[in-house]
Amino acid sequence: MKPANAPLNSSTVTPRRVWDLPTRVFHWLLLTAVVGLVITGNVGNDWLYWHFRLGYLVLSLVLFRVVWGVVGGHWSRFASFLPTPGRIAAYLRSLRDPDASHPAGHNPLGGLSVLAFLFLLAAQVLSGFMSDDEIANSGPWVAHVSERWVEWATWYHTEVGKLLILVLVLLHLGAVAWYQRVKGQRLVQAMVTGDKALPADTPASRDTALTRLLALMVWAACGYAVYLWVNV
Repeated sequence: MKPANAPLNSSTVTPRRVWDLPTRVFHWLLLTAVVGLVITGNVGNDWLYWHFRLGYLVLSLVLFRVVWGVVGGHWSRFASFLPTPGRIAAYLRSLRDPDASHPAGHNPLGGLSVLAFLFLLAAQVLSGFMSDDEIANSGPWVAHVSERWVEWATWYHTEVGKLLILVLVLLHLGAVAWYQRVKGQRLVQAMVTGDKALPADTPASRDTALTRLLALMVWAACGYAVYLWVNV
């Protein structure tokens, strides 16, 4: 039996479902929301109304991805791409070998990127909850935390967090372009269709009507949790 990360030049490759529909919807919806946050945050004024709501959306998506990382499709689960130091070192060594096999899902660096995105986005939204521009806009938690926390959160949200996220986005886009051009991995296409050309015995992610309904219920629950936090 071939391993799940067998080389893609095998003669037995066939389309296999790697990214289930909930994971793909999460990915593209999160991308759209982050772009919207950048635009509305820089324009300001009346657009901050949408900036706040996009922040709530992003937090619901982050919470969803955390849960989906436990109960989602095989390759969406954290267990399939947990970036341990050993896995990262082995993967970096394999980059020098043109015949090295490719992971079916996230490679260790991609897994590290996923975790970094989730952490930084959560920190950015939660710091926004405690931010105050001292003009007309303040986060929903400003009245519940100390002035020192408000000052720190506002500084992080406006000066640090957004820059870290933008740097991570640029690194992510650069990595996708590099893998596409140099390694021949069609990452964007796979995130659109959900499928990759892999050995026929590669485990496929569950992507049925039932799992999609489960994902919708999980996201609804995450959205309700965010609603409760905003209206605490």
